[in-house]
Amino acid sequence: VVELVESGGGSVQAGGSLNLSCKASGVDFSRAGLGWHRQVEGLQRELVASIGVGGTDKYITYSPSVKGRFTISRDSAKTTFYLQMNSLKSEDSAVYYCAVDVRRYPDHITGGYSPNRWGQGTQVTVSS
Repeated sequence: VVELVESGGGSVQAGGSLNLSCKASGVDFSRAGLGWHRQVEGLQRELVASIGVGGTDKYITYSPSVKGRFTISRDSAKTTFYLQMNSLKSEDSAVYYCAVDVRRYPDHITGGYSPNRWGQGTQVTVSS
């Protein structure tokens, strides 16, 4: 059974930093795709950053709105992945969700990301 537990959200002033964590259980970190998404009430959930399936960090993508400010990373030994958010802006305020793609792909399939398991979400509020 896959379980994702987020932590690290909170309130911060513009220009500040937060580091979100997603502790995963039941996830094969050697293959799964990992990602962070966010959602503002009334709007669609958007992808913030992802690591594609395949077990390497070769396929990392960022939303243009966060590129250069946010960094996705993982610690396979701890089965935890992170979103380091720097230079936060008020428009970054949202509920942030971690997600994983744990579909069974053939070994030669790498790089894609289509999440099928989600965490419960953590609120990030940036005040200007």
